[in-house]
Amino acid sequence: MTHPSLPKRPMLGPLPVLRSPIGLAHAVTALLAFMIVADVLGFGAAANMRSVMGDVVSGSGDVDLGAVDRADWAVVATSGMYMLGMLGTATLFVIWFHRVRHNAEVFAPDVQRRTPGWAIGGWFIPFANLVIPHGIAKDVLRASQPDPYASEVRHQGLLNAWWGMWIVSNLFGRLTTDRYGEASDPQAIHDAAGWLMAGSVLDIVSAVLALLFVRRLTAAQNDKAMGRQQPLQQPAPQYPPAAGGPVPGA
Repeated sequence: MTHPSLPKRPMLGPLPVLRSPIGLAHAVTALLAFMIVADVLGFGAAANMRSVMGDVVSGSGDVDLGAVDRADWAVVATSGMYMLGMLGTATLFVIWFHRVRHNAEVFAPDVQRRTPGWAIGGWFIPFANLVIPHGIAKDVLRASQPDPYASEVRHQGLLNAWWGMWIVSNLFGRLTTDRYGEASDPQAIHDAAGWLMAGSVLDIVSAVLALLFVRRLTAAQNDKAMGRQQPLQQPAPQYPPAAGGPVPGA
């Protein structure tokens, strides 16, 4: 008498393993600090331009064309420094962001609403990039805390503050850059330089909040990894009950 063969157990892929985000976090932190320095220098260059243009508009004394050229060169140089720093910071930040999302797949995969690939691709979709990375970051924060199923998410207030300031500073920065580029007379340049100063302040606040977010999330994942030496095991596959057998959850 032959017996029916048991259903074959599906082949499981390799288990995800934790990967340290600490090195990347240090690099991102250093670049964010560089961005803060660039913003401070940009603020100073814009303030100098505003002062020089103020003298031109008021007509007090002879116009020093050399001072005008130096002020303009300072604004251009600090803007170039800022753009180079932004390119490097954005690149490393996305790599770090994907790393912590990967670790969230080890800590608590069932609380992740998007696959790890979205931690990179979500930044490059117009308009959707204002929402998708924030949702991923919230899920990663939840997975990285001691109890991923708690009603509250630790550091969510910091996440919301950074995300809101990041959006505001980016939109404001584009407007002020366009306004400065279109300024064609001393009064317009004077006013636009003031807007550049305000934009630098917003950028500094955004960079500080981003730096704190990177450090807090990295520390949370490191603390959780130290308490859990082995990655979570994938749950065993569920098979349908045998005919006439009990129904799970019934």
